[in-house]
Amino acid sequence: MILQAYDFVELHKRYGCVLQMGGSDQWGNIINGIDLGRRLMNAQLFALTSPLITTSSGAKMGKTAAGAVWLNADLVSPYDYWQYWRNTEDGDVERFLKLFTTLPLNEIARLAALQGQEINEAKKTLATEATALMHGRDAAEQAAETARRTFEEGALAESLPTVTIASSELDKGVGVLTAFVQAGLVASTSEARRQIKGGGLKVNDETVTDEKMTLGQSHLTPAAVIKLSLGRKKHVLLKPS
Repeated sequence: MILQAYDFVELHKRYGCVLQMGGSDQWGNIINGIDLGRRLMNAQLFALTSPLITTSSGAKMGKTAAGAVWLNADLVSPYDYWQYWRNTEDGDVERFLKLFTTLPLNEIARLAALQGQEINEAKKTLATEATALMHGRDAAEQAAETARRTFEEGALAESLPTVTIASSELDKGVGVLTAFVQAGLVASTSEARRQIKGGGLKVNDETVTDEKMTLGQSHLTPAAVIKLSLGRKKHVLLKPS
């Protein structure tokens, strides 16, 4: 808290910064900076906070929370960005449409009124519109089409996130636990083991049951890739180089 307060003072000293903006949970930290600036420099500094964006369950949306979304395409691809919004909880759809799209309010009201399975159409619209604002309309529509082919047609969409692996590694055989870690679908081999026990990992749409399984050239599909899946909605293509 003291360090963050001093950051505000130092920004004022170096760059003339007089306003710090943040979420409402940062109010105390920012106020400390205002007080420190007054005490050290007799400076008049200001704070501007906004309500935290939370899910309908009350969970905070931020980089310190699990499942955070990043705007940088190198950290979260346009496809994964689209999927993030597609997986919005039912109770958040209307609020997020208002916050993260530029759709007319009457269209948002129409989408918010959808019930049952039809609410998925509202989620797809939210995902496409939010992704278009961040990554462009072409990337958004490509992500939507990739998702449609993957989930509705069961097709192997080439535009799924891809991770390259040396052909020599496949020749030797790559442990399935290591493969899922390399693909970024799990954080560790221990997490991969837990997922296997729960039936959560698939290779080429086949559930993995043996944690000692190795992936090799024989697992390549006709498209010359290996499809790794975590649950129903997270997929990565492993492609030899």
